[in-house]
Amino acid sequence: MAYMVRQSIMDANQKVLGYEMRYCDDNLNATDDENAAANAVSNMLTQVGNDSLTGNKPVFLNFTWNLLERKVPEMFSPDKLIMVVEDSILIDPKSNDTIIEYRKNGYKIAITDFQFFPRYFGILDSVDYIRLCFSYGDTSTFGSIIQIAKAFNKKIIAYGIETKEAYDEAAELGCDYFEGSFVAEKLPTTIKKTDFLQGNFFLLMVAVTKPEIDYDEVSEIISRDVTLTFALLKLVNSAWFALRNKASTVKQALVVLGISQLKQWIYLLSFRQSDGSMPDELIKLSFLRANFAEQLSKHAKDLPIDSTEAYLLGMFSTLGKLTQIPLEDALRELPISEHIKSALISKEGRCGLLYDVILCYEKASWNAMAESAEKLEIPTDKIAQIYFECVEKVNDIWTGIMTT
Repeated sequence: MAYMVRQSIMDANQKVLGYEMRYCDDNLNATDDENAAANAVSNMLTQVGNDSLTGNKPVFLNFTWNLLERKVPEMFSPDKLIMVVEDSILIDPKSNDTIIEYRKNGYKIAITDFQFFPRYFGILDSVDYIRLCFSYGDTSTFGSIIQIAKAFNKKIIAYGIETKEAYDEAAELGCDYFEGSFVAEKLPTTIKKTDFLQGNFFLLMVAVTKPEIDYDEVSEIISRDVTLTFALLKLVNSAWFALRNKASTVKQALVVLGISQLKQWIYLLSFRQSDGSMPDELIKLSFLRANFAEQLSKHAKDLPIDSTEAYLLGMFSTLGKLTQIPLEDALRELPISEHIKSALISKEGRCGLLYDVILCYEKASWNAMAESAEKLEIPTDKIAQIYFECVEKVNDIWTGIMTT
């Protein structure tokens, strides 16, 4: 079974450096056929050469010695790839020569858990990034490693950042970039509770999540807010929709937009700041979870919600982070299924299992993900393909909305 997930690598200001593609294949567990393992990974890597998956950002990919020898990195343009190599590979002098050659050809190199031993100094000039793991193990030596790395003008990526404590430690030590589940859900700015719960956007969100949507109510809420009206008309009259005749009223615009895209548009604009900025990666994560949950639900057995509701489960999973209030409080006012609320707050029931599949997939916790998927009778051989189709769809949606 093959799985792959995209994880953001960001600086302290939430600017994306690139995306690491973490993968797993059952073939990699084989100890008697390294070539078969290399072939399996090579085939998987062909899936990530598409800009729609990475938003024109470089992809970080981990390469074994076999893959380096087989020149798999050359499948990618140097400006689209950052080669990740384990420090254990560097013990072999032949591997050093290979990495130096890749660097001469324009590829950037990231070394995982690099140690400043004399035998590694010959390759140091070819290294762009040093990756340090903050999720387990002893971090007491990281301070000196980072200090030396800075002296050699190397950038430090802290990965495995799953908690605020780990993030704070990495930031205090001077790491340049961060990766992990905490980073993906971290906000660069805070949205005040009163701004959200008392605003037109929240009223609109409540209106479009009702089982039976009242389009007159939706139209009225939008019409009384000049900013909303302008943004909606600008969106539907953009090249993205390619209308033959321009929409001139809010009701016409709602017909063009459709309920699914209306929900996405509202959620997006809800968290746009007064200066026009927004927590891009967190909102994209909301959209990705929404689409992923919707598609997975179509394969799950005995879910008490339909695919439309599963979409809301995924979308609202980040609501607490976006509003900076407890998720339970944020969900209380929304007219959504109690199954969704229980799943998001305490992972209860079969909807909780669906949510767990999504979270475990994001963290590359493959065994836990497969266990929850099997309880829902979701075919595990379909999950990776569903995930990447959703990533492409979300990036297309984002491009369409952000270019209007």
